[in-house]
Amino acid sequence: MVARSTARSKARKRALDVLYASDMRAESPVEALERAIAEGEGPTNAYTETLVRGVVEHQGRIDGLLRQYSEGWTLERMPAVDRNVLRLGLWELLYAEDVPDTVAISEAMALVRDLSTDDSPQFVNGILGALSRDRASLG
Repeated sequence: MVARSTARSKARKRALDVLYASDMRAESPVEALERAIAEGEGPTNAYTETLVRGVVEHQGRIDGLLRQYSEGWTLERMPAVDRNVLRLGLWELLYAEDVPDTVAISEAMALVRDLSTDDSPQFVNGILGALSRDRASLG
């Protein structure tokens, strides 16, 4: 179980790298993913692809929910790392049936703890925690 968790953690980090790069280059995440694969820097774990393609497929709904739950913050105003970690975390909450909510949230917090601002873990935890609590009523 530990090896799987570690592999999934690395896949999440790599998916974040792809989403972040696509954000910075103003290209689609799928293009960024396919470019990384073509350049030999692609994901070694299939879960990275699952995450990136899942976020892209459901980005309208994901971004709509994040806008609704991030009081006082627009997606555009959030640090790019936080915005993309929230997208990954929310995709896992809503669509990854084999990932417990607590794991999705703690993994998202670990990413921003390592890569973003001091306030980011609390911010991410608050938004994803509220979405997790309300998931049954999200429709």
